[in-house]
Amino acid sequence: MSKIGLQLYSLREEAEKDFLGAIQKMADLGYEGVQFAGFYDTPASKVKRTLDDNRLVSTGAHIGFSQLLGEECPKIFDYQHRIGNNLIICPAIPEDKRQSADDYKRIAEAFNTIGQTCKEEGFLFGYHNHDFEFTRFGDKTGFDLLFEHTDPDLVKMELDCYWAESANWAPVEIIHKYQERIVSLHIKDMKMEDGHKKGTEVGYGKLDFEAIMRAAEEYGISWLIVEQEEFERDPYESLTINLENLQRIKSKVDRQE
Repeated sequence: MSKIGLQLYSLREEAEKDFLGAIQKMADLGYEGVQFAGFYDTPASKVKRTLDDNRLVSTGAHIGFSQLLGEECPKIFDYQHRIGNNLIICPAIPEDKRQSADDYKRIAEAFNTIGQTCKEEGFLFGYHNHDFEFTRFGDKTGFDLLFEHTDPDLVKMELDCYWAESANWAPVEIIHKYQERIVSLHIKDMKMEDGHKKGTEVGYGKLDFEAIMRAAEEYGISWLIVEQEEFERDPYESLTINLENLQRIKSKVDRQE
């Protein structure tokens, strides 16, 4: 059964001011897990204590591509072990490394290497998409190339449902195609405003979260990770709406099972 977590990038301004306080507020709102996008030079022991004190778990950490290939990797792995995190996610591919089909194949090779290293160190490794991966190179998208040329055992997927929808690819179809290879879903809704796509709270936009959640349950996807980047109200109010609406949809899906 999927659990609901929060990507702390949603509260990046608050986290910069009071990182541990932002984590605690997630527990107060009712989230079950926290996904990280930086640690603001906070000692691992303090992060672990805050998680434990608030009965939260780490649902992954976004770590940049260059960091995962650099000399600081042993320190990164040590930090993640000490906070109890076992999932490392590359959040994006640098723009200059995704200009052609061959670029994506080279990235896939690098991801296999990173994934093998992560596996040897006791971690799962995955990739988080945006919309640019769905650019076509002949009859294949960059997304196709990336996951066709990586080892499913070494490179998992964190599917961002918003960005897939933004690129006109149905998240549910991707879930059915990749199934258990998906370790978590990034969740935010999408609405149109003045002809432009904009992120909004779950239930206020066009994504079919009931179908998404049903597919997540079918394949045992562990985490639904809320990540909202644009706010029209107090961020904590928005995050409460996201959680409550996801819980409501989840209860409906569970009753139908």
